[in-house]
Amino acid sequence: MNIKPLFYRLLILICILGTGVGKALYAQDSDSLYVTSEEVETPKQVTVNNIFIVGNEKTRKNIILREMDIAENMTYNWDEFVALVAADQKKIYNLQLFTTATVTPLFVGDEQVELLVSLKERWYILPSIIFNLADRNFSEWYSNQNRDFSRVNYGVKLDHNNIGGRNEKLRVVGQIGFTQALLLNYTIPYFDKNQLHGLAARFNYYTNKNIPVRSIGNKQYFFKNANEDILLQSLNASLTYSFRGSFYNFHYFTAGYNDTRIHEDVILENPNYFTHEGQKLQYFLASYRYRHDNRDNVAYATQGTLLDASLTKYGIFGNDDINELEFSIMASKYNRIGSKFHFATGISGSAFFSDHQPYTLVRGIGYKPNFIRGFELNVIEGQQLIAHKNSLRYELLNVAFDISSFMPIEEFSVFPLRLYLSGNFDHGYVRDANRLPLNAQYTNKYLAGYGFGLDLIGMYDAVFRFEYSVNNMGAGSFFINVKAPI
Repeated sequence: MNIKPLFYRLLILICILGTGVGKALYAQDSDSLYVTSEEVETPKQVTVNNIFIVGNEKTRKNIILREMDIAENMTYNWDEFVALVAADQKKIYNLQLFTTATVTPLFVGDEQVELLVSLKERWYILPSIIFNLADRNFSEWYSNQNRDFSRVNYGVKLDHNNIGGRNEKLRVVGQIGFTQALLLNYTIPYFDKNQLHGLAARFNYYTNKNIPVRSIGNKQYFFKNANEDILLQSLNASLTYSFRGSFYNFHYFTAGYNDTRIHEDVILENPNYFTHEGQKLQYFLASYRYRHDNRDNVAYATQGTLLDASLTKYGIFGNDDINELEFSIMASKYNRIGSKFHFATGISGSAFFSDHQPYTLVRGIGYKPNFIRGFELNVIEGQQLIAHKNSLRYELLNVAFDISSFMPIEEFSVFPLRLYLSGNFDHGYVRDANRLPLNAQYTNKYLAGYGFGLDLIGMYDAVFRFEYSVNNMGAGSFFINVKAPI
């Protein structure tokens, strides 16, 4: 009996039980590759005997294996193997189910390896209190809305981000305050054995007593009547089918319904609010969306590519109140420059194929995801737009603190912190076919903004940005934002 393989198997099991192989690896360290011995000579090829997964107390093994190109009993040349290990590690982390994800090859022979996937799960059930601003960004609320605390939303929210360990996501929101809303959202990424097909269902109902009815001077003009009546109520429902044929490519097909009703006073303020007579806007919609996402970190990327394009038809049947077609696109690229610098660049744009849209569908610079730094206080509305955003970033800090001595919840026992200094330049253009005089200052003109900022990335990839920007119209200010700009 050959005891050598048994010895190696025992060594693997000891490593697994101890979960001490390699070092804890965070998304920002995902290019590293660790082996059990520095003395192992680099082989020309390796065969993967087994893949061991530890730390997935909730998440099912098949959800993790779905993200891996590497498979058991397969042989790879060494350079290919190294690249696949790094790529699989990023994909597993980008599930956003784990605070750490490490893929470690363990040599059990000259050209034989066992693969250890070591994970630390996040906290998946997140009840929270809603207390946020109704405005587009903090600067809009602080400057344009005079720090009005009546423009705050509050309520309760429940997120379950891994129901049954299958990466299903459930969100339930009950909200009052500036916007009264009820939201139900459920997503299952795969419902078939081969993990190719998924479904998502969404229901949203909300009402407002204070709504934007137009823009004046490239700023939103809000209106509420003397009796503080409900001015707008909207019901939206949709069902989305998804197909993931390869690791980085996703296809989404959505069918939905919208029913929006407004108070008669809104028509008095803006007779073209719906572009047709009446106080309701009802229609069915259908859309196709393609997404290619190959980034090292989906929350704040430093390397990789992203392409997101969609085509949406508003109004499917003859009795629908609208007949519009919209195309939108977002493309970004991230390149590392040495160990500390990286450059991020991205283009976003949208286009309607007619000159008049209901105000509920108006697009422009200042509405997500299209913005230009220095114009955070403005909305530049039109039928077609393009924005090009650029950031050169330098990593000031990249650490992870062990706070388990006073944090009893294991999922929050490590506090990662990254800081980046950024130099930014954005530019773009909005075409308004109607050439509205009230907004002529910024529409149909070249727009540009530049400045510098500090980006903070914390626990669970939360992003906070502190920036000072100046636009090409001579206005400059300090802005606070959340989420990555590109």
